[in-house]
Formats: sequence, structure tokens, C-alpha cells
Amino acid sequence: MPYPAQDYYQVLGVSRDADGETIKQAYHKLAMKWHPDRNQSPEAEERFKQVAKAYAILKDPKKRAQYDAMGMEGVAHYTPEDLFGGLDFGDLFGDMGFDFGGGGIFDRMFGHRRARPAHGKDLRVRIEVPLELIDQGGKQKVRISHPASCPDCNGYGTRSGRPASLCPDCHGSGRKIDVRQEQRHAQQVKIQQITICPVCHGRGTEISEPCRACGGYGQVEKEETIKITIPLGIEDGMLLRVPKRGLPGDAPGVPPGDLQVAVFTKQDGRFQRMGADLWCSEAIHVADAVLGTTIKVPTLGSRVKVNIPAGTQPDEVLRLRGKGLPRYGRSGRGDLNLRIQIRIPENISDEERELYKKLK
Repeated sequence: MPYPAQDYYQVLGVSRDADGETIKQAYHKLAMKWHPDRNQSPEAEERFKQVAKAYAILKDPKKRAQYDAMGMEGVAHYTPEDLFGGLDFGDLFGDMGFDFGGGGIFDRMFGHRRARPAHGKDLRVRIEVPLELIDQGGKQKVRISHPASCPDCNGYGTRSGRPASLCPDCHGSGRKIDVRQEQRHAQQVKIQQITICPVCHGRGTEISEPCRACGGYGQVEKEETIKITIPLGIEDGMLLRVPKRGLPGDAPGVPPGDLQVAVFTKQDGRFQRMGADLWCSEAIHVADAVLGTTIKVPTLGSRVKVNIPAGTQPDEVLRLRGKGLPRYGRSGRGDLNLRIQIRIPENISDEERELYKKLK
């Protein structure tokens, strides 16, 4: 049989002016009494749920203020995740050997899994790095500009640097709820209209003296330069994660998200990259293609000699094994692929012309 809805103060057996420690002790006593692992009576689970909800509401100053002002209607919009996501039940019962926290009885009773601590959104930036850095690995500076929690007010937006008081008009909910009765078809119908609070504009708090640095917003624009490590052979488009350098949390005390750095290869006039392989082109004279020759070609290190065999054809590719980039996450290196272009002279002397005629 469901436990009848009551005043949450009555559920815990405390007065309406009870302090936090009194509420905590009352919950501890009742939770131990009604925990289904200890109490096998049919009503134990429902009673335990009601006690847990009462504690979740009265422990949190904001939820308690909303409940005091509007009763059950003031806290009806909270989900189980809202109520229990931030509570550390292990702090109350960790030494008792019973499951009072996430992953067990609360999942079973309220149909949710307690969330990990909230954090701000991740920030993603794109950088281009030269082939030499991909070849050798090393540090790369990244300059970013993003919102950050205001250091002067600790993100609260107040000049004092302490939490703002609850909005007296909406009692911290950020919403205005207007309820009226209308007569429709010989029946009384209750109409409920929910709008954004016009006083606090949905914030739920009232700042009488805003922070001078951020104007009460709680965030400032921050520019910083950080160094990240580029691993050997990193592939185009890979993300490097820098913890806690992302966007700030949506409330004071909530840690920022992460910075995700998407790494791409900077355009290089000498080479084109295809994975761990590099491609480049070299032009040789017709006579060198016919007779063969030796040329020097660039690599990511020094220039190396390459033998061009006699009879080399246009667009023929010569492979220089191991002269490419390191293979990311594996041993070995890619290849340098040398594409041979035949240079046809546009202006020739009379003597050269006669020689070409004889050759023809």
C-alpha cells in the first residue's frame, strides 16, 4: 500500500525550523528503520522512498525554500536525478554494509542511475601543425579564447563572491506559476500557466550588488595559451583532450568541460600527405629520362640521392621505403613516393633542334 503523502517535515518527524544536522540525523534513523534489506514488512520500500524524498528536498536549501513557499507544487517538477544525483548516501551509511546509494536500491526504486558529477560543455578547436612536428613529435602552443568562471566572484555574479539570494518572487524556481479556476461545462477546471519569472528572468536568484568584473553574469572571457603534446605520426583529424580547459559549468562549483584539439597537417609546398606516406614530384630532362641519372630529392631530414633508371616514363613512381612519417601507434615508418615528371624544353637552340631531328 503506498505511503500517504504528507508534509515532508512530518515524514522526517522534525520541526519546520530544524537545521541541517537535525534533518540528517532524522533521515539516518528512519532510513535504517525502513531500509528493505533490514525491514521485510510489505510497506518498508514505500516508506523508505518517502523518507528519501523528504530528505532530498529538505537537505537542499533551494529545494527547501521552494517547498516552504509553494508546498508540493513547488518541487513537483524535480526528477529523481535532480533529487538524488548530488547526494552522497555513502557519507551517511558507508560503514553500515547496506546499499543506500547509486547502482542498487535507488536504481530499483526510482528507475535511474545516479549521474556522475556534472561538468561544463567541451570546447573544440582546430590547429594545423607542420610535418616536421608530426615526424618528430613535441610541444605545440594553442591559443584559445572562451568563457570562464569569473575569478572575482567565484562564478556567483555577486560582489561579495558568495551565493546570491533566492528570488523572492519565484522562490528560486525561475518560473511563475499562475493557477486559476474556470467554469467549463458545469465543471470547475483548474488552469495552470507557467512562465519565466519576470523578476530574475529565469535565473532563480536575485543579485542586489553585481560583481564589477563580470557585471553579475558570473563568467568572463578568458584568453590563454596552452602547450599540448603532439604524438609521433598523429593522423589528420585526431582529437587531443586537455582536461578542464573547456567551457565553464552552468553553476558555481561545477567543473569546466574539456578542451578537444583537432589536429590537422599544415599545407607543405614540398610534400602531400596520405596517412604515413608522403608524395612529391621531381622534373627531369628528357635525356635524363632516356639515359638515366642521379638526382637529390628532399625528405623530412636531409636531401638524399636517388638513381633514376634509364627509360623512366612520365608519372612513374619511385618508392623510397621508410622515408615517410612514423606510423601512429605502430612501429615503422611510411614511404616517400617520388613521382617523375618529364621536362619538355620550350625554347631550344638551332643545334639542339638539329640533334632532335637526327634522333627522330
